[in-house]
Amino acid sequence: MDVPQGKNIYFASDQHFGAPTPELSSIREAKFVQWLDGIKQDAAALFLLGDLFDFWFEYKTVVPKGFIRVLGKLAELRDSGIPIYFFVGNHDLWMSDYFEKELNIPVYHTNQEFTFNNKTFLIGHGDGLGPGDKGYKRMKKVFTNPFSKWIFRWLHPDIGVKLAQYLSVKNKLISGADDVKFLGEDQEWLVLYCKRKLETKAYDFFVFGHRHLPMKIQLNAAGAEYINLGDWIGYFTYGVFDGVDFNLKEYHTK
Repeated sequence: MDVPQGKNIYFASDQHFGAPTPELSSIREAKFVQWLDGIKQDAAALFLLGDLFDFWFEYKTVVPKGFIRVLGKLAELRDSGIPIYFFVGNHDLWMSDYFEKELNIPVYHTNQEFTFNNKTFLIGHGDGLGPGDKGYKRMKKVFTNPFSKWIFRWLHPDIGVKLAQYLSVKNKLISGADDVKFLGEDQEWLVLYCKRKLETKAYDFFVFGHRHLPMKIQLNAAGAEYINLGDWIGYFTYGVFDGVDFNLKEYHTK
């Protein structure tokens, strides 16, 4: 895919809508909708890298209540012809085909490679990658097991969703955001993961979320960069690729 002159590819992650309460979340949702409305004029594509919701589960005929303005704005952008790509995070990993069927937005459960203007990207949420984080990795295996999903599906939505939302907010092991301080390049698991990937293949940009901390780190002498998008809880940061450079920016309400 080539990025037309005057257009940008936008990236955002970790909105965690629904947390800590619907009332407080609605303020952040309004801000995000305003940002979406602002980028539609020059967006060549939009990548959402997971944890858009603090909890999401798709029953066969039911999805969690709320988020109508966010979903409506995404539908508007997609209907206008802007490609949107969604990567599940550790909070919305139970997403199935709702986005694909209702919004025409493809959903990815693993990292994906893209090439824009001859620049190679590896894109994903970032949870469970690299060394360490063993507690979460074990828990993710349980959550992604089809039997676990089958068991949860038998809970009435009023019980299952309420229980899951409570655990999602309270349990930092589930959140994967126990420490949002920069740990140093030799301790950041995603940095180590990216450097290991570069041993076997050249990439220009690694773009992830999950860490809730805006980062842009050069990984080697060839100029490969690791970008973490931050979040829409405390930083309100997003990524912009203009066809040549990738920049992190902070959104300020107009």
